[in-house]
Amino acid sequence: MDNAKIQLHNINFDDFIKAIDECKGDVYLETKDGDVLNLKSKLCQMIGLSTILAKSQVAEATLRCTNPEDESRLFRFNLYGKLPEE
Repeated sequence: MDNAKIQLHNINFDDFIKAIDECKGDVYLETKDGDVLNLKSKLCQMIGLSTILAKSQVAEATLRCTNPEDESRLFRFNLYGKLPEE
């Protein structure tokens, strides 16, 4: 299945982690260097994201979701900078 990818923009790290934690399916962060991190993994969140964000490489990364609802949710988060109202 070929899922759409979301290009990340200026995001709040804490809110981003909260949004990822609420996703139902897997969410992958893919860098232009070919790195792929499953952001549902706390280990990837702590180690991988901190390294990528610290180097300001988030502009070079995209998100890929296995669940279309998660994709829509994270697209809105990325666009508006906050979680959608429940």
